[in-house]
Amino acid sequence: PSWPTPWGEGRPGWHLECSAMATWYLGDTFDIHGGGLDLQFPHHENEIAQAHAAGDGFANYWMHNHWVTMSGEKMSKSLGNVLSVPNMLEMVRPVELRYYLGSAHYRSVLEYSEAALQEAAAGYRRIEDFLDRVGPVPVGEWTADFAAAMDDDIAVPRALAEIHNAVRAGNTALASGSRDDAARIASSVRAMTAVLGVDPQDEMWAEGASTSDGAMAALDVLVDAELQRRTTARASQDWATADAVRDRLIAAGIDVTDTPDGPQWSLKKD
Repeated sequence: PSWPTPWGEGRPGWHLECSAMATWYLGDTFDIHGGGLDLQFPHHENEIAQAHAAGDGFANYWMHNHWVTMSGEKMSKSLGNVLSVPNMLEMVRPVELRYYLGSAHYRSVLEYSEAALQEAAAGYRRIEDFLDRVGPVPVGEWTADFAAAMDDDIAVPRALAEIHNAVRAGNTALASGSRDDAARIASSVRAMTAVLGVDPQDEMWAEGASTSDGAMAALDVLVDAELQRRTTARASQDWATADAVRDRLIAAGIDVTDTPDGPQWSLKKD
């Protein structure tokens, strides 16, 4: 769009475009306006000035997120240090990338490195592996500590810590044979991860899943039997048998981790 002026065709500037789009789609007053920390001045201040001058209430709350950086510098096209999403998805799955990018507090810098990306992906897989072992469960209720973290300026790192606390408790319940307790905890884990958009059992992440729920349940029974055999062998100091069980599981693509709560297993991820 343009209009004639003595200096040529006039067009709205960047600041006014955003005010116009926001009020067109969201109305003259809406709850939250977000954006990068570097847009606070002058862009967002100009949006406020324009909207208020027009008599609009505009945004009730402003949330400014910090940057994803590389080598201490903000990612930007001008610096030539932008990573493309398709390239990153060659290293991790979409849900793992989402988990990684959302793992820092929104007002904190997220310093990108491939090692940090892989570490976050491994953390997500621990959540996923626990839910795989329990099997399908309904979405339950999040914990009080999770809610407190999210109510405290959306403290996602604390919220993720609460999710992993629940996963550890769930694995302990599985190791002790308390499947009802494990299922209850798994439902809570689903509720918490759903808030963050990374629920492993949500249908949006189901595409490309390589194992069915029934197969996972059957595998859990077989692997637990093998781990029980290994535990018995270790208790009687039959190290050859214990090592043979572990080597057989590893050859089958199953990782075994010895914890204070007993051995835990998970499928190796490609």
